[in-house]
Amino acid sequence: MKPYIFLYCEGSENKLVVFTKDKNGVKLLKIASVKSSASTGTEAEQVSDFNLDDMGGEISFDKLDSTDFNSTSTETDVSGINNALLDVKLNQSQFIPIITEPVANYHIYDGPVEEDKNKLIEAIITDIQNTKGYYVSDDLIDCTKLNDNGTLGVFVEGEIPCVGIVNSLAILNGRRYYKIPTIKSAEISLAYYVSKTTKFYPEDYSLIIYTGKEYSKLIFLEGQKLKHIGTTLDIGTQNLHTYDVYFSKILLEMENGGIPRLDNVILCGEDRSENLVLSFYGTFPEANVNELSFDTIDKSYLNEEAEKELSSFSIPIASAIEFFDELDSGHKGINILPKYIQENQKFLQFGWHSYAIFPLLFAATFYFTTEILSNNKETDELDREISRLKILQQENMEIIDQITPLDIRIKNFSKTQAILDSATAGTEIWGNLLDKVSSFTERRRNFWVSKVETIRQDNVKFSGYTLSRRSITEFARDNNSSTLDKIVYEPLRDNNAFTYEVTFPIEQEKITTK
Repeated sequence: MKPYIFLYCEGSENKLVVFTKDKNGVKLLKIASVKSSASTGTEAEQVSDFNLDDMGGEISFDKLDSTDFNSTSTETDVSGINNALLDVKLNQSQFIPIITEPVANYHIYDGPVEEDKNKLIEAIITDIQNTKGYYVSDDLIDCTKLNDNGTLGVFVEGEIPCVGIVNSLAILNGRRYYKIPTIKSAEISLAYYVSKTTKFYPEDYSLIIYTGKEYSKLIFLEGQKLKHIGTTLDIGTQNLHTYDVYFSKILLEMENGGIPRLDNVILCGEDRSENLVLSFYGTFPEANVNELSFDTIDKSYLNEEAEKELSSFSIPIASAIEFFDELDSGHKGINILPKYIQENQKFLQFGWHSYAIFPLLFAATFYFTTEILSNNKETDELDREISRLKILQQENMEIIDQITPLDIRIKNFSKTQAILDSATAGTEIWGNLLDKVSSFTERRRNFWVSKVETIRQDNVKFSGYTLSRRSITEFARDNNSSTLDKIVYEPLRDNNAFTYEVTFPIEQEKITTK
């Protein structure tokens, strides 16, 4: 559920209430009051520059003597407000500031009433400029009907303290702004709530008296409609010594507003004491004096102590009820939202020259979007081609893995063949050599070979015995390439015997085939 936070800057105190709204209605979640860090001392001239003659005798803004209250101060204990709202999701909340004098000013318009509200506001602005010499921007003014078919204009003058508090709170929490959908009027919202919750006779004159800590407000109704808003009084629970001052001010405002009598008195605010009730009965014995009721509000989230203090929060609660009724039933109250607040809340903030290049931005966006889509399509095709080539590469790797053992076998076969060829050639040479030696020994019965050995890579040495020295010479002569290395005489019984060593170079032997 979205929280709605209603903030009312009341002198040196800031009052706030938190509501939520769902299909079952609105619920009051919490109330809080935070002392302001500002000091009092604003002069009475800050309340208004209007007097009774200017207001046509209906609503007066007479300058008060010795009036001190600081509603225009933007200094506040923002940290205290932040602490009071720790359990509220501020980033999802909407803030509704509530204004009163001297920020809110009132003007009675007696001219023709236009059906088009924009034209009516233009007429009120013109009337204010003609009668007061003060120009009001159309975003700083709104209007509502009075009981006698007149029109009450409400406009903002100067800075709005509650808006400054909301902005400071946003900065404190690291945000650029918090959503502010509208700004409500304290007096008119309170009059609407009393008129909605309390039924009066059409001819009844009723007084709503709101007592604060530093000042009080007097609002008069005729029947169920607003009749007159009195000047803010510098009388509150902190400086009230006798109720006689109250009644003199009330009688003065009744005279200014053309109120002949009081049939009903509605008390709300900080003071609802029995002494105040009895004092009203003494001054206005025929009036019905009642305390403002909040029975129609869902207060189930509040504790008992908070419920007892609801009357002190009458103005923000009344503003909340009026705001939700505007959302649900189409009721039209006072709603003001300066342009600087609207601009601050825009997600994108542009000047007129920025809007001039919007077509170029759209064209550039279309072009780049087209290019991106085209590139994405090409990228997808390339990705598919890469995937295909990777699969092909994988298949080729598998083939290579199958080829490698075969290649190794082929290479080994070549080596084996070379070895076999070499062995074959050597076998033939050895065969020829041994064939010669065998032929010679076959013809000579006195010649024997006892040992054959290789003395170098290309030489073979034959060793043996013979009974004839001449046989050794013939053996060497039959093999022209051979070398007779040694002949040793060794007597063997009665016969002469010789040992010999003959070397044959193998590479010089000729290989013949048949």
